[in-house]
Amino acid sequence: MTETILTNATLVLENETLNGTIVFDESGIKSLDSGRTSVPSAVDVDGDYVTPGIVEMHTDNMEKHFVPRPGVFWPNGLAAALAHDAQMAAAGVTTVYDSICAGSIYGQKDYRREIFPQVIRAVEEGIATQSFRIDHCIHIRCELTGDELVDDVAPFANNPIVRLVSLMDHTPGQRQWRNLDNLKRYAMGTGEKTEAQYDEDVALRMEHGPKNLERNWPAIVEMFGSRGIPIATHDDTTEDDVDAGVRSGAVISEFPTTVVAAEAAKRKGLATIMGAPNVVRGGSHSGGVSAAELAKLGLLDGLSSDYVPASLLQAVLRLNGEYGISFPDAMAKVTWKVADMVGLKDRGHLKAGLRADILRFRALGPTPVVRGLWSNGRVAF
Repeated sequence: MTETILTNATLVLENETLNGTIVFDESGIKSLDSGRTSVPSAVDVDGDYVTPGIVEMHTDNMEKHFVPRPGVFWPNGLAAALAHDAQMAAAGVTTVYDSICAGSIYGQKDYRREIFPQVIRAVEEGIATQSFRIDHCIHIRCELTGDELVDDVAPFANNPIVRLVSLMDHTPGQRQWRNLDNLKRYAMGTGEKTEAQYDEDVALRMEHGPKNLERNWPAIVEMFGSRGIPIATHDDTTEDDVDAGVRSGAVISEFPTTVVAAEAAKRKGLATIMGAPNVVRGGSHSGGVSAAELAKLGLLDGLSSDYVPASLLQAVLRLNGEYGISFPDAMAKVTWKVADMVGLKDRGHLKAGLRADILRFRALGPTPVVRGLWSNGRVAF
């Protein structure tokens, strides 16, 4: 095994930072010490941050490589997955839950449903051939309003790479789209529908979506809850939304859209995840609560890159530099706090004996620059 020694590093620990030295190899982190070392093989990192590798539990980025433009389906699934893998590594991620959508919004043809089994096969192939730079598993985002959801996911219910499931309801007037004006602005902005077509689509979704939701929700909870797979709710807006998740055994509230929902989630023992793009942009693109506001209120546990991989480290720097969140706490929201909520006990911290997922970066003002990444002790970037 090749031993790596990084010295003159700003080590980011759970509750503090210190200038020190870290030693690791493929067997794990071997030691952390304050101060520099004179060992000839040590790499002087010139004060760069050295942190645990980022744990990303919800990114749609894989799907973009399978369908890079509307109606364009990439013919080589493994190649698409490898491009995504490289992009995640470049963003400082060492563990990624590739979030893929199952089912479709009622009445809509959805490319995500078509590529769903292809993505799973590509991830399986990448793992089997040891082609990935970083650690991959699958997070199934279940669109509960679709007719075909249960049939689509059933073949993968016992697949060991499926490690997380979220329960989504995109019915107009509910959750993320409780404000129909926000939905109309978002949907019409794509230019894919006339206003009359949009109105017809919304009416169908409001009529049929709740019926499918009522049938699909308990079926999905039983299918994956029986395996002990962590369950997340999605876009909780009211305390009733949170309660529905709690009754179903959910442990995570993804992207709560209001302070009320975030407070209820924390009070009832659910971890909260918000989008890092929300932090970087200064607010939600769909009218939800500001992630930075939740952080200042102590209601934010973790961040997800959602649709922009590079947003994770940018959000860490912004939370620290503009919103007064300590650097260790800001970094925890993309490392150990996320690892803990999905049950990964072997990573997320700089501690001797843990897996050597290590990130080196420096900050150029608000811009992070990744200068090194090791996944399980091996160079990934």
